[in-house]
Amino acid sequence: MKIKLENVNINSTSGPNYFSSKLLKYLKKDGKDCFVSAETPDVTLCFTETRGPKVSPLVQRLDGIWFNSTTNYNALNSNYKKTYQVADGVIYQSRFDKKLIEYHFGEHRNSTIINNGADVDLISTVDPYDSPLVKNAEHVWSCASHFAGRYHKRLNENIRYFLEHSGPKDVMLVAGKIDKADLMYLTHPNVHYVGELKITDLMSVYKRSEYFIHLARLDHCPNVVVDARASGCQIICSNLGGTVEIAGTDAIVIEEDEWDFKPFDYNQTSTIDFSRKIKNKFDCSVNMNIVAEKYYKFLERSIKNEN
Repeated sequence: MKIKLENVNINSTSGPNYFSSKLLKYLKKDGKDCFVSAETPDVTLCFTETRGPKVSPLVQRLDGIWFNSTTNYNALNSNYKKTYQVADGVIYQSRFDKKLIEYHFGEHRNSTIINNGADVDLISTVDPYDSPLVKNAEHVWSCASHFAGRYHKRLNENIRYFLEHSGPKDVMLVAGKIDKADLMYLTHPNVHYVGELKITDLMSVYKRSEYFIHLARLDHCPNVVVDARASGCQIICSNLGGTVEIAGTDAIVIEEDEWDFKPFDYNQTSTIDFSRKIKNKFDCSVNMNIVAEKYYKFLERSIKNEN
């Protein structure tokens, strides 16, 4: 089966592009034919949206849609929805995404849910983070994202959780772009900002950490969480969104009030009641070997359905 990947840049480390590079690697590893471009593909796997003519059965992989009320979300979603309507199959990243997208776009005739996966082969080659910052730490915590200007990622809540639940010799490592003006705890001696790191350096941080905090608001299926969990971290997250689905049964989950899927200004600063802890009911593998096989089988099924 010749697979064309559309609307991706495998050299980028942004969410969909990073996932596409992992998918390509693991499909090839398993002996599958997969091409970033192909003149005569058997199927096209489109990431989010297509803009060209449909030349083969089309499967859309959706990593969420726009729902911020401060934007023209209908216009931003317009081509996503057009692609959704012509696609022969749709892959949602999470149950949360399926519910969100069906609320706004309607139910699709051929769809599946496949959570993101971690490059377990690469993780196995990475050594734990070794730095004077963690040399004398009793426990290491971490979080990672592009935080600057993205209040729904809730960096301050991540740090507040650490400060309220850690011991005096614990250390927290914060990776990613930050806006110092937005931080409440910039100078706390137990919190260290290690900046933007390449993928293997992030994995190194995860492998040194016991806990990974990702209290982001309504996140879809964050790659940082699947990588951190595959590296051995216990995940701390909100139950709102798709993060809880990939966090593992041992995750510490903070319950928040339900959302009705209607647009709102979700990028406003918000706080969480950490006392509202619940048991995680979701259990899934984050091994990219398994995820890639699920993709391949759904692509095969979508070709048969289209024919």
